[in-house]
Amino acid sequence: MPLLHSRFARRFAAQAIAGAAILAAVASTSLASPGVAEGADGSPTAMPIKHLVVVFQENVPFDHYFGTYPHAANPSGEPRFVAAPGTPSVNGLSPALLTNNPNQANPKRLDRSDPVTCGSNHDYLAEQKAFDHGLMDRFVQETGSTAPGCDRSHGMNYYDGNTVTALWNYAQHFSLNDNSFGTTFGPSHVGALNLVSGQTHGVIVHGDNPANPVVGTKIVQGTAVGNVEPTYDDCPKPATTMEMTGRNIGDLLNEHGVTWGWFSGGFKPTSRTVDGTAVCGQKHTTHFGVTGTDYDSGNEAFQYYKSTSNPHHLPPSSVAAVGHTDQANHQYDLSDFWAAATHDNLPAVSFLKAGGYQQGGCGCSSALDEQDLITGLVNGLERQKSWKDTAVVVMYDDSDGGYDHVMSPIINNSQTDHDALTDTGLCGTATPRLGGYQGRCGYGPRLPLLVISPWSRVNSVDHTLTDQTSVIHFVEDNWLSGERIGDGSFDAISGPLTGMFDFAGKGTAPKLFLDSSTGEPTHQ
Repeated sequence: MPLLHSRFARRFAAQAIAGAAILAAVASTSLASPGVAEGADGSPTAMPIKHLVVVFQENVPFDHYFGTYPHAANPSGEPRFVAAPGTPSVNGLSPALLTNNPNQANPKRLDRSDPVTCGSNHDYLAEQKAFDHGLMDRFVQETGSTAPGCDRSHGMNYYDGNTVTALWNYAQHFSLNDNSFGTTFGPSHVGALNLVSGQTHGVIVHGDNPANPVVGTKIVQGTAVGNVEPTYDDCPKPATTMEMTGRNIGDLLNEHGVTWGWFSGGFKPTSRTVDGTAVCGQKHTTHFGVTGTDYDSGNEAFQYYKSTSNPHHLPPSSVAAVGHTDQANHQYDLSDFWAAATHDNLPAVSFLKAGGYQQGGCGCSSALDEQDLITGLVNGLERQKSWKDTAVVVMYDDSDGGYDHVMSPIINNSQTDHDALTDTGLCGTATPRLGGYQGRCGYGPRLPLLVISPWSRVNSVDHTLTDQTSVIHFVEDNWLSGERIGDGSFDAISGPLTGMFDFAGKGTAPKLFLDSSTGEPTHQ
């Protein structure tokens, strides 16, 4: 065994033991209990949350937004952040990591003038190589941007509370988790699939071109490891698409009669072709002058499944029908969310995907544009009478290959030519624990996770091990009596979100209204 691999063999052995312990503990315990509340649609809930709103943002590792929390530089001319006494610390960037980082560049603080348009390489294989057997020291070489005019070390850098001010204020007044990870390695579409099903295996590819094959490059042994657009979507309709088989959380919610929906910016067609095909041409321009199309079908995970898709982007039959099964089939435009919310018809479970310009960490967006979205959402929901039993979860689809210093616990192994975490072709040597499916090495990179709710713990940092499927785990426990998706879904072993809530209290965490421009508290 090479010296480097030997040096970290014990670390991975310890992670495997920890992963097995997590699996055993979660598999034998359900957070579900007899209903203590009635859901928004009359369905019983095990916890006081009747409305869950999941905001699924783009491409941000934890250190990129919260690496120095709660300590901001506070230079003149930028919004200030001063932590309240007793604010807990996070597993963040130590002085040594800031000044003597093992990577080829030290992390640098970014200010409000930097839009971060240089995206990193967030491929399944590249991210594993950046981890370098647990050394976490090859992010510049393996995932650094190669775009013209971009600094390859840009993905090492971070914002603090003078730019992502709103997110730091939400962490200060509600609950932040610093031990949450992508369910597996890989880019945005992989993360979206994990969010709704905990499953990236079971792919059917349509129209693959032998001259430029997807199978073998982005689909490995029936598992998605790269970005491919969904089969059941008009916007766009490329030559090669991907269909997912199996069940997702929407299927389970339908079976139990629980209202739900996925709401996307730009989902509403701007026109239709003569045969009725939807054209999704809505565009916006960011604070930094970047104009792009709002809708990206690959980020709308339910469109991969025939059972939960709305291929032609048909609107709901009425505001009252939002959340129920009709021609829209639970897939909506973001404007439909607000129509339902203001008419006191918010579904029990809502997934929100911003238009491209407000998604956060990608070349089409920025932290300031993302702040506009999240403050507008939370401010608006706090004005609704449903706020008293609402929880907003802010989370991310992947790390964009950007730097985070924490090595994730590996709880599911894989051995394919796209794996390289522990050796060439390997993410551990054991048979994959979940369903035996290859190509699902996980957990992946560490990501931010926030809970904003009257029932949230206040000024709290939760260290519970969680991942993207912890959200559907919460949904299953609250509305579905703990039923799981099955067939190797990560929801069977995901850690709970309950450490971010105070259900023993009375749901009295104070409302927090923030200015969308500065991210600072405002009186409304």
